Amino acid sequence: MSSLANTPALAPKKRRQTRIGLVAGGLAAYWPQFPDLLPQLQQSSAYVTSRFNDLDAEVIDVGFISDAQEANVAAEKLRVADCDLIVIFLTTYLTSSMVLPIAQRSKTPVLVIDLQPTEAMDHANFDTGKWLAYCGQCPVPEVANVFRRAGIPFRSVSGHLTQESAWARIDQWVHAAGVRSTLRNARHGLMGHLYPGMLDVSTDLTLVSTQFGSHVEVLEFDDLRVRVAEVTDAEVRDRMELAKSLFTLDPSVKEEDFAWGAKVSVGLDRLVDDFDLDSAAYYHRGLQGEQHERLGAGMILGASLLTARGIPFVGEYELRTSLAMLAAHTIGAGGSFTEIQALNFFDNVVEMGHDGPAHLAVSERDPLLRGLGIYHGKRGYGVSVEFDVKQGPVTTFGIGQDRDGSFTFITSEGTVVPGPLLAIGNTTSRVDFGGDPGEWVDEWSQTGIGHHWALCVGHRAGDIRAAASLLGIEHRHVDMASLPSWR
Repeated sequence: MSSLANTPALAPKKRRQTRIGLVAGGLAAYWPQFPDLLPQLQQSSAYVTSRFNDLDAEVIDVGFISDAQEANVAAEKLRVADCDLIVIFLTTYLTSSMVLPIAQRSKTPVLVIDLQPTEAMDHANFDTGKWLAYCGQCPVPEVANVFRRAGIPFRSVSGHLTQESAWARIDQWVHAAGVRSTLRNARHGLMGHLYPGMLDVSTDLTLVSTQFGSHVEVLEFDDLRVRVAEVTDAEVRDRMELAKSLFTLDPSVKEEDFAWGAKVSVGLDRLVDDFDLDSAAYYHRGLQGEQHERLGAGMILGASLLTARGIPFVGEYELRTSLAMLAAHTIGAGGSFTEIQALNFFDNVVEMGHDGPAHLAVSERDPLLRGLGIYHGKRGYGVSVEFDVKQGPVTTFGIGQDRDGSFTFITSEGTVVPGPLLAIGNTTSRVDFGGDPGEWVDEWSQTGIGHHWALCVGHRAGDIRAAASLLGIEHRHVDMASLPSWR
């Protein structure tokens, strides 16, 4: 994918950068008492700023504060900046009255960090002034208590300045802020209607806006039809050539079906551009080969190309899964449309996948384009994508909706392992969750997950848990190692 990133049809969508607010502080009463302290703390603050500037984010650094008045000025600057996460660096002791207004006024999730200069003090050579540079942990319980009393969620990372494990935890919160930013600024398309009878897939569109801040654009299949009709033969040939460079074509692919999938793909790109979509979900049942049925059956190629660009375009009207795939892409985990296909009790794996769309960037090998005379459970015929997700650690990630309407982030971590796969034009993977696959299905189903989810590369439950925290929703995780043994 990287070698083709300059191809317009594969160019990643440009979105608003994650915006991180940054402020550091300490207690003004110390400065006249210990003249060397403030310059040392400011040096630490400069190092923290440089680390944040190295991240893929826009950093709004409002400087160093020393008292409640300066905290109020910083709070107003951060409120206006409309950040996705505010990071408060406690360089030494400061009062909670300097921290609270920043969290209250901005109404933005806050992360408190306290990173002392080195791993430990040099006790034999330290005086009070040098000790105070290591005292950033001192106010953490105080701030946590005040946040709790103010009804503000508290998050913190404690460590030392160059501790990479601490920075990995901070990075996790930045990734989570990226998910929050993407979802609260996203536009999701919803085209067609619910797959008949799939009650779990039904989603209250208003709640997508009220809980995530996203906009849902209700589309008609005719919105796609008119754009596909305008695609030229030259554009179809170009799209077919692009597909040949990305896919291995199975002999079952018919030229006519391949060309139709390419034409629909170009039309989908125009639909996404015209409505400025960040994700989309669709379904149309169709009848006797009518035009909308042919559109629905011709979408897997184009939907996979869009998904590879970070614009998930999924079937079966699965709005919530398109949101999960968008969030997964935001943290660099890919995210391919997935459901349970079968269990293998010899190898203790869950076989999972779907008949598209695929996230091409997470494929173990060159994806295959296979011709299908029928899509199981759906009308129409055409071409489908076949591949397995990269072998190694993976995370299943879906969005559930509870009885009260609230959304939940649901995860489980496993490993994709090699072995036999069905050759039926599906994105099948064999996932080992570290236990009996039947028990995993039971535990996974207990979480309130729906029919589909995103299969993501890497163990990313921590990032997703952090994103749930910033979005103010519950996170549920299935870990087979924590289950009681039934043997």
